[in-house]
This record gives sequence, C-alpha cells and structure tokens, in this order.
Amino acid sequence: MKPGDAPLVPPGVVAARVRPWRGGRASEETDWIAEERPVALVFNGISHAVMLASPADLDDFALGFAITEGLLETPAELYGIERVDGTEGIELQLEVAAAAAWRLKDRRRSMAGRTGCGLCGTDSLAQLRRALPPLPPVRVQTRAPARAQRELRSLQAVQQLTGASHAAAWCAGDGRVLLLREDIGRHNALDKLIGALLRSGFERGAGFVAITSRASFEMVQKSAMAGIAALAAVSAPTALAVESARTCGLALAGFVRGDDFVAYTFPERFGLGTEPRDGHR
Repeated sequence: MKPGDAPLVPPGVVAARVRPWRGGRASEETDWIAEERPVALVFNGISHAVMLASPADLDDFALGFAITEGLLETPAELYGIERVDGTEGIELQLEVAAAAAWRLKDRRRSMAGRTGCGLCGTDSLAQLRRALPPLPPVRVQTRAPARAQRELRSLQAVQQLTGASHAAAWCAGDGRVLLLREDIGRHNALDKLIGALLRSGFERGAGFVAITSRASFEMVQKSAMAGIAALAAVSAPTALAVESARTCGLALAGFVRGDDFVAYTFPERFGLGTEPRDGHR
C-alpha cells in the first residue's frame, strides 16, 4: 500500500515523513504510524478511567471494558454511548442503568492507563481478584490454535502497516477467525473484541480467543468475565494466569508458534489428553 491510497488505510493510522538509515545511506520517505489517543470512559457523568488506545472501534472498547471490569453485568445495562472528540483526547460518555451506576460508585477508582499497564490503578488487593464465573468445557481442535494465529496475522491491517498493534480474534473451534479487533494495547484489543463479540450474536461456548501477546492474569480474567472458556496466546502465560485459568475452568494455551503450542490447563480440551498427575503442571 502506498501512502496515497487513503481509502485503503484503516482507522487509527496516520502518515508521517521519516528519514531512515539503511545500508549506510539516509533517505526520506513517507511511513505509516499507529495513532495513540487518551480515551476517557465516563459513566452517567462520572469519570472512571483514562486509557491510551487506538481511536477505532471505541464503542466495542467501552462495552468490553465495562463488562470485563465488572461495571456492567450484562450488555443490556448499557443504554447508549456518545463519543466526544476534543483537543486533549476522546471522551466516551456511557449512559448506564442505575444498578450499574451504583456498582461504579462502590468500586470507583482512578486509572492512569498505559498500553501495557496490567492492573494499573487498582487501589487495593481486594480489587485484584474478582469472583470469576465457572466456565463450561469447550472443545478446540488440536490444529486450531496454529490456524488461528496464521489467519489473525494476515488480517491485522494496522499491524501490517505500522508494526505497532496487538490483536485479539474470536475463532471457531477449527481455528477460523470470525471476528478481530486491533489496538496498540493488548488489553484494549481484547476489550474491543469482547465488546464486538457481545454485539455479534456468536455463541461464546463454541469457540476460543487467540491473542498476539502473552497470557497475563488480566487477559485470563477479562476472558472469563466475558464467558470465554478458551484462550490461545502467541507468547507465554504467567503463573497467576495459569492458576486463575485452572480455578475458573478456562483452557489456556501459550507459545502458539508455527504448528506447535503448549497447553497449560485442560489439555484434553485441545485434544492432548489429561493434565499431568505428578504435580508438575
């Protein structure tokens, strides 16, 4: 794609003049840069969080964030979203049910979002681990994680242009990518996907999520809060992520590289037999 092909440029990408140094020579050319904007989430007039995010699919982001943070119990509690663009960033004004507003007031916190922030802004240990819903067993074909990652990479329009975005994809049990969202932040990409998934009507018990990052505790927690029962990551999980996945019943795979992957919980759901019995899990 050439910089002049504006209709083909996905949202969240801008052109910039750059001066590369290659082969001992300097040149000047136009390159593509991923946008990063402050996004404030405001619930019934109450400011809850400011995140740094890609400025695309923000309605999906708002819904996914609200569900995975436990601020909404169901999408029906969200009545509407208004996007307000300003010089300092973007404000998403969410109109929510009274029950959700009271839930927000009980858990109000100030979050200074960063693209790799993890649990930034959590102001007490009690907020760290939410009660995760038990997840139903889901069956994923053994070759599905590898197929999902291959298809996911081919569909990452922002990543292909800029090299600066993560993606999360909802995949069928055979690995076909059915829905994908990108963002400069891995958590944001998953929230956007979850918001889109909740709007789509896809059956969450009949597929899995593939991500282009490590499987951190928060990625497991967000998936479980959305009723997603299987997660396949291109990189490694953390010990807390594995523990949480096992506790709530989430099938977790990592190091999805080429045709290979490692099942960290419930390997039988990936067609790999049962979990080890010697305590070395």
